Amino acid sequence: MTAQSPTGAVTMGAGIRDVRRNGGRGALWVSSGFLVAVVLAALFAPVVAPADPNAIDFGNIWAPPGADHWLGTDQMGRDLLSRVVHGARESLLGPLALLVLASVLGVAMGTLAAWRRGWVDVLLARVTDVMYAFPGLLFVVLVIAVFGSGMTTAVVALGLAFTPIIAKFTRSVALAECSKPYIDAYRVQGVSGLVICLRYLIPNMAPALVGYLVVLFGEGLMSLATLSFLGFGAQPPSSEWGLMVQEGQSALIQGVLWPALVPGAAIALVVVAFNIVGVRVADRLNSRR
Repeated sequence: MTAQSPTGAVTMGAGIRDVRRNGGRGALWVSSGFLVAVVLAALFAPVVAPADPNAIDFGNIWAPPGADHWLGTDQMGRDLLSRVVHGARESLLGPLALLVLASVLGVAMGTLAAWRRGWVDVLLARVTDVMYAFPGLLFVVLVIAVFGSGMTTAVVALGLAFTPIIAKFTRSVALAECSKPYIDAYRVQGVSGLVICLRYLIPNMAPALVGYLVVLFGEGLMSLATLSFLGFGAQPPSSEWGLMVQEGQSALIQGVLWPALVPGAAIALVVVAFNIVGVRVADRLNSRR
């Protein structure tokens, strides 16, 4: 057995890195294309869907995938493909809404804590620590128990649950950004703290925040789907994916897989795609800072 030369080892290492890089790019492009297709399908659901998502046909209950129903039908004979396409709207808008709410609150709290330091930082840190210590799902269930179930309540409750996560991340990024010379330069010029934060500090933190929020989108989608599955989120006759999985449970007992498998696969694929895209977006945006 001959020893490998240093040159050969370097060449092999470079080849492995190229394979990994190309594989990563391929996964990124596939994930991005898939997400674009899902978003377009959600936007043009009435055109894309082959049938009315709420059309009941008791003669085709749990019909298998075929020419008439590409992905089969559910327990009421409704076309699963049409319901998944229409359900993409609610399944994607929900996480977006909760992240907008959590971002407004979390970025404000994290930026304020990093800017003021002192007792303000300590107070906000204790508030976020208390929210962290309280189980997120239990907090959401308590909010829903008080204000009632529904998609709006679930979005608001999860938005509040996600707030300390974003606040902690924002604070760490803001502390690093506040130590840079341009902050002191604006202070010397007499620019107010509010103007510095709104016009310079937060925009400069945006790349890191955007990449982090893209990754959190998948977690938000999973959390909302979980609440709908438990009966706390979307309510019938909604075609939200988590609710569709819950409705498909009765079919599993009969050995019929597709009513639960189709929306479950949609959730899994979208979450994985968002994680892949989010990690790559975060890496690229941070490298440009």
